[in-house]
Amino acid sequence: MLTILGKDSGQSSHFCDGLSRRTFLQIGGLAMGGLSIPQLLRAESDAGKRRSHKAIIMIFLPGGPPHQDMFDLKPDAPSEIRGEFQPIKTNVRGIEICEHFPLMAKMMDKFTVIRSLVGAFPGHTSYHCLVGRPFENQPPGGWPCLGAVISHLQGEVAPAFPAGFALAPKFRGVFLRWGYNGEGGFLGPGHAPFTPADPNVKNDLLLEGITLDRLRDRKALLNSFDQFRRKTDRSGVMESLDTYQQQAFGILTSNKLAEALDLNKEDPKLRDRYGRGSAELVGPAVAPGGPALLDQFLLARRLVEAGARCVTLAFNRWDWHGNIFPQAREAIPMLDQGVSALVQDLHDRGLDEDVSVIVWGEFGRTPKINKNAGRHHWTNVSCALLAGGGMRTGQVIGSTDRNAAEVKDRPVHFQDVFATLYHNMGIDAQTTTITDLDGRPHFLVDPAHKPIEELI
Repeated sequence: MLTILGKDSGQSSHFCDGLSRRTFLQIGGLAMGGLSIPQLLRAESDAGKRRSHKAIIMIFLPGGPPHQDMFDLKPDAPSEIRGEFQPIKTNVRGIEICEHFPLMAKMMDKFTVIRSLVGAFPGHTSYHCLVGRPFENQPPGGWPCLGAVISHLQGEVAPAFPAGFALAPKFRGVFLRWGYNGEGGFLGPGHAPFTPADPNVKNDLLLEGITLDRLRDRKALLNSFDQFRRKTDRSGVMESLDTYQQQAFGILTSNKLAEALDLNKEDPKLRDRYGRGSAELVGPAVAPGGPALLDQFLLARRLVEAGARCVTLAFNRWDWHGNIFPQAREAIPMLDQGVSALVQDLHDRGLDEDVSVIVWGEFGRTPKINKNAGRHHWTNVSCALLAGGGMRTGQVIGSTDRNAAEVKDRPVHFQDVFATLYHNMGIDAQTTTITDLDGRPHFLVDPAHKPIEELI
């Protein structure tokens, strides 16, 4: 395995429980599960299939965004519940969202809001947003994340270009929560996301002072060290190392990834529409990851165009137990700008039928505002925003009671959303299986869950 550490400024950021994060860049990424490009092409040719390029962009809002202050406002609720923000009309009759989403409101016909999302569990973790499964009683090796499953089933679109990426350059290591980094699980490390450390990671991919001949010599030496371990390993890890290493060296000897990471190749006017990221934090109320991650919306689109099948990014920090409204006044408009620019850009490029966008966090926030003018964790209900993927948009699915505390109708589980995303990728989650380290097959979602019928 080839690991390149990212640059660390020495700063740290925390959620309410005090766990810290750090950056790293690991060359390896989502590979092809031991299959070569010729094998994949031959298999698809035999099946009479065209190599398609469906993709998913997942925008994870770490910390738990306040659903009742964003997409499920309750203006008639008591003041200690409804908060300070007002709902505004959108271009879809009957749908109202927070006043700090003016850009999104003008194009609500391109979005679907789920107001009745259930299935969250306590504690800050990206696990159920990336996996969809319960954290308990995992099979040997652990459940693989969404991108790992897609990588295993569909492989790479382009040689030496990872099928999946996890972007969190400024909110350092947000996917490391609970030791989880959107991992390959029992599918192996060859399917773990490629994680650029920052938008300038393209500079780390240059082979400064190392010729290709020297690099090949080092690769041969590394292979020789691994030979004896591969013969005795039963975990499935060593089995994937050949593909894992081949992809790592392919990335280092190809400029395709470096080109995709170079935002300077974009039209300056388009960059302005997305919002230009800052190298430093901006404003005392903005948590680590906010401003700089505006670049990540554009980067996600570039990676998808270059060949990525699944890109996840973490935007800002939403763990507001106090002083919630001043922080939300800065964070929500940035989210509005990034998401609206991304979705409009996908439509402008004709990618809206193929690229699904999902925006969500690990849970919602309490209905009642606490004495510190904040909201605590709330797992009973939360919200999600969907776009693209050929889905039927311009609608709201589900509703909550007058206090946004409980589901009133049409509960939608995290696994239902996963089944929908798999469907958009051309994968039937109810009939497709993946095999764990004990040889046991598993469906991609539990039997009770299926694609959201209102969307497909």
